[in-house]
Amino acid sequence: MIVAIVPARGGSKRIKNKNIINICGKPMIHHTIQILKKTKIFDEIIITTDSSKIQNISKKAGAKIYFTRPKNLSNDHVGTFEVINHTINFLKNRDGKYPKYVCCVYPSSILLNKKDLISSYKKIKENFWNFVISVTSFGHPPQRGLKINNGKITMIDKKNYKTRTQDLKKIYHDAGQFYWGTTKSWLKKKFIFSKKSFGHKLPRYRAIDLDDMEDLNLLKKVYSSSFKKRK
Repeated sequence: MIVAIVPARGGSKRIKNKNIINICGKPMIHHTIQILKKTKIFDEIIITTDSSKIQNISKKAGAKIYFTRPKNLSNDHVGTFEVINHTINFLKNRDGKYPKYVCCVYPSSILLNKKDLISSYKKIKENFWNFVISVTSFGHPPQRGLKINNGKITMIDKKNYKTRTQDLKKIYHDAGQFYWGTTKSWLKKKFIFSKKSFGHKLPRYRAIDLDDMEDLNLLKKVYSSSFKKRK
């Protein structure tokens, strides 16, 4: 069985009700569920949340709700592994066996397209990788990054002071959109950023991390533009 698990906690401190903010007439998580459905590769799309409102929205969008996430898995300090493994173990207890592959997708991943998920699914099926995750490149080489302390600037690495940006090796970071993994890798909490993980590259404009209202406004503009083109 191939399963998508969407962790969607109700509380959000930086952006209130982030997972259900209206984007082009629908709640954010609705759009993400629709993308997952369009791939036609998932046997089940499961939402794990402590919010009844998110549950109702997700049901209408076509996802499965099997339980309300326990309080001990719904606070700010609980990691993704714990939340995903709770759902994996639920499926084991229900079916008597574990799913083969599990894809964790965050509710705000509305700029994903089905090609990303289908292509990355083919990679995890090679049975060489523990995880296949979305990555994107830094907009400016971090090797030439600066630190500021009370207004005073220092370079992170002075040896790169005279190095041209085009001569620096491109560096990538976790795009935070999706994480394919074998069930064994999830349950054993294997280190995601290892040589046994494959990085599926996304363009930076489709890898917006929602940390504040500026990010949210940018996401709305990008999604709105792509949404109009699809109509």
